[in-house]
Amino acid sequence: MTRQATLAGTLYAERLLDNMHEDDLHALCDATNAAILEGGGFGWLAPPPRETLERYFRGVLLVPERQMFVARLDDMIVGSAQLVRPPRNNEAQAMSATLMHFYIAPYARGLGLGRLLLTEVENCARSMGYQIINLDVRETQAEAVRLFRSSGFHHWGTHPSYARTDGRTVRGLFFTKRLQDNERIVPAHPQAASTPIPAAGHAPVTGHSLTLYPAIDLKDGTCVRLRRGEMDNATVYSDDPGAQARAWIHAGCSWLHVVDLNGAFAGRSANTEAIEAIIANASVPVQLGGGLRDLESIGKWLNAGISRVILGSIAVKNPELVREACRLFPGRIVAGIDARSGQVATEGWAETSEMKAVDLGLRMQDAGVAAVIFTEISRDGMLTGIDIEQTADMANALSIPVIASGGVGNLGHLEALRAATARAPGIEGVIVGRALYDGRIDLGEALRVLA
Repeated sequence: MTRQATLAGTLYAERLLDNMHEDDLHALCDATNAAILEGGGFGWLAPPPRETLERYFRGVLLVPERQMFVARLDDMIVGSAQLVRPPRNNEAQAMSATLMHFYIAPYARGLGLGRLLLTEVENCARSMGYQIINLDVRETQAEAVRLFRSSGFHHWGTHPSYARTDGRTVRGLFFTKRLQDNERIVPAHPQAASTPIPAAGHAPVTGHSLTLYPAIDLKDGTCVRLRRGEMDNATVYSDDPGAQARAWIHAGCSWLHVVDLNGAFAGRSANTEAIEAIIANASVPVQLGGGLRDLESIGKWLNAGISRVILGSIAVKNPELVREACRLFPGRIVAGIDARSGQVATEGWAETSEMKAVDLGLRMQDAGVAAVIFTEISRDGMLTGIDIEQTADMANALSIPVIASGGVGNLGHLEALRAATARAPGIEGVIVGRALYDGRIDLGEALRVLA
């Protein structure tokens, strides 16, 4: 059993060895229903009848090849996972086990229960002699993906048509992790039998894959890039934001990063028509920042088709608004933390506060944001490379994903950032602007380097 005492109560995870009593079964069904409604943890798209769920869990405990684990807050079950052993006639894969149906109920997240549950499953699998643990997860389950990556799982493949949910097809990510310390080599991919799986406790030398976010910065209705965040030092690259969005998507980008620069300085959205044109032309998720200072404007853009909004200056000046936004729009609020030499900059980078960037990151994590975008603005638009040390420090201080921004000028900068994820697995992606527009970086090559 893995146990931890916190201010929120006693947290622990354990393997269930016997039949559950009724209170545990009811709590488990409640947690599962909540996870299904929230969109994660099980293959069900809608909660089944309660009697169906109860029969299912009772049946799991009777299957020798499945081990059931639960996470508890105090004594109440708030999450579960299953470890599936290979059948006895599969001698070729007898060294591996599969993690399935891993989830924590939405009302018990943010306390560290997911990591406790994962540790308990890994320890059990290790004690049973398994060398490898495998799992697969929907790409949309961002919190689970972050947890697996930060726990040393190796992302070895992606299924482009993994699941169908909410009227769209989503990708699936396949992960694996070595549990034992020996150096036996086994296939990480069925078509690449010579590929070794990294040993337990060691991230791959080249780090994990990263999401590339092409930047569309808007000033006076056009696409521009600034140098060091100075509005009077802008280069115009396109006067058709919708066409620019289509171009990045056609080239293979899976996200778009949009900033309303006029809005950031004015404190309210100022490039409305340009943003609407991007939404109308985007077939991938879009995150938007700049001038979003109240719940009305946040809700307006999320309802208009923006997938995530980025809150910057307001994060310093009104953290309670950030907290309320995270409550109203879970998983759709990102904190933009811009810094000069480690100190937070606000008001469209025009002012520098006394707060340290990492301290603000921790506050935003506590408020419930889904991710942090970290920019060292002295490097933004200068093509001299990302401040990897500050970015890694931020990623290692937080348990939510960190997106790097500011300074990418060549493929070597992207390779260096990808390598840094070996020691800072919380880095999830990178925003690239001027180097793509200038042609210093070929987008196809960039996507290959980060994959």
